[in-house]
Amino acid sequence: MATQWLRRGWLAACASALLVAACGGGSIVDPFEPSRIVAFGDAMGDLGQNGSRYTVNDGTVNVWTATLAAQYGLPLTPSSAGGFSYATGNARVVAKPDAAGSNATPTVKEQIDAFLATGTLNDEDLILVSAGTSDVIAEVQAVITGAQSEEQMLEDLEKAGRALGTQVRRLVDAGATHVVVAGPYNLGRSPWAVQTGRESLMEEASRRFNDQFLVSVVDLGENVLFVDAQLLFNQATSNPTAYDLHEEAPNVVVCTSVDPGPGIGTGAGQVNSNLCTPNTLAAGREDYVQFLFADRVYPTPRGHQLFGDYAYDRIRNRF
Repeated sequence: MATQWLRRGWLAACASALLVAACGGGSIVDPFEPSRIVAFGDAMGDLGQNGSRYTVNDGTVNVWTATLAAQYGLPLTPSSAGGFSYATGNARVVAKPDAAGSNATPTVKEQIDAFLATGTLNDEDLILVSAGTSDVIAEVQAVITGAQSEEQMLEDLEKAGRALGTQVRRLVDAGATHVVVAGPYNLGRSPWAVQTGRESLMEEASRRFNDQFLVSVVDLGENVLFVDAQLLFNQATSNPTAYDLHEEAPNVVVCTSVDPGPGIGTGAGQVNSNLCTPNTLAAGREDYVQFLFADRVYPTPRGHQLFGDYAYDRIRNRF
């Protein structure tokens, strides 16, 4: 028991170092105003590298990184279209294949490699890193299918969390002074977890990844801000009406865009929000602004907006 409390205290200290402004940090009187935003990550931040996004593709500002960029009045478009968002659906931090079994998807490390090969970073850049969700999906799905043990899953996710820390450290070493990191939310609250009865497994998987990331970058608090997706989604799923969501929002998937292939990595023949449009919504879910999840894992535009606004507030308070 003593060891457990010591561990919790240590992780709380890690989180505090990255969530709360360090000495010499930003000022409310003179807040940080970036001149450019550069983003890396997986489907949670994918702005349409392959032409569509992992949400309801309704043409709005419907991904959290784009919501945040709009708050600053800055453009953020996919690198495939000449922009600075490298985030790609199903991308893992360093491991291959991706969550859907493809070896072609660039990992977060490879995305950063591609940027640093031609670009530079400075103290006017805001760097967004949204990663870990695909690692959790891949590792949990391997347990569900019997391909690996829970113990191996947790070991792999701890390693992936530390690997994300290594990539964030690369960005800081390359000159980034304002790096915002969002790890996976608590997938134990996702419709996937509820439908499969694996709530505890997915909660522990998400937590292990985030814990190891926090420990690995605890000394980077001056330049790195961890935006706690677990906290926001836990609150929204626990009390949806407080966020102007339908009371059934936590367990509802609004899209019907079934992908016969591996899709988002939660199994073949499941809803894939990358294929979702306002024309592929479930009956009675046309007003999708009231709901949180587009598919079994990824948020609706409203879910992304909530997290984007939350991230913006944290950045303004920190930098």
